[in-house]
Amino acid sequence: MVMTIQQNLTEIKNKIKLGLEEAGSRTGRGQLIAVSKTRSVEEIRTALQTGHRQFGENRVQEAAMKWPDLRSEFPDIDLHLIGPLQSNKAAEAVALFDVIETIDRPKIAAAIAKEMKAQGKELKLFVQVNIGEEPQKAGVAPRDLEAFLKQCQEEFDLTISGLMCIPPVEEEPSPYFVLLKHLAEENKVPLVSMGMSSDFETALQFGADFVRVGTAIFGERQS
Repeated sequence: MVMTIQQNLTEIKNKIKLGLEEAGSRTGRGQLIAVSKTRSVEEIRTALQTGHRQFGENRVQEAAMKWPDLRSEFPDIDLHLIGPLQSNKAAEAVALFDVIETIDRPKIAAAIAKEMKAQGKELKLFVQVNIGEEPQKAGVAPRDLEAFLKQCQEEFDLTISGLMCIPPVEEEPSPYFVLLKHLAEENKVPLVSMGMSSDFETALQFGADFVRVGTAIFGERQS
């Protein structure tokens, strides 16, 4: 398992490097977020020992069980919350994470703003866009994004650094990546987080700054 995780990380980083070269003028930062939800501390530590430092978790409660001790060993970790956030978990999320990618409604924006001020901590913040306007998915509809970004800035005094999306599973992702990049440029938001294990190479072609990869690093989930 140890060699597999190491080998997978090396392979994916090589693919990212190649993808960035091929993207040319559309090149984003192409930074890899290793998605460690449901993964053991031992698996995560193996990835950390390769020198990788950017990770993503879906649930605040799960992250709280794993990351404080790991951060004491590896203090330069950059931890992203990439799953939905409930307002009653905002305090814990602000304490645990460096980046929150899933701001999707005023109640969450307000809770995060309150907690960052209370804790004296500045996080990098992303708005999740429901890029396919799917009723079962969280996120701000593209048509509502401009108004929501304005509300985040003017009402909650938040700086939004990026946009995040998850395209519809059964559809070609390229048009959705193009749309997210367009929305970011149109609204002067500097970063986009898009692309997962199955489509991160496509996302790189359209300017992904962050790609979120779990299965291709750690293998199929056990739970």
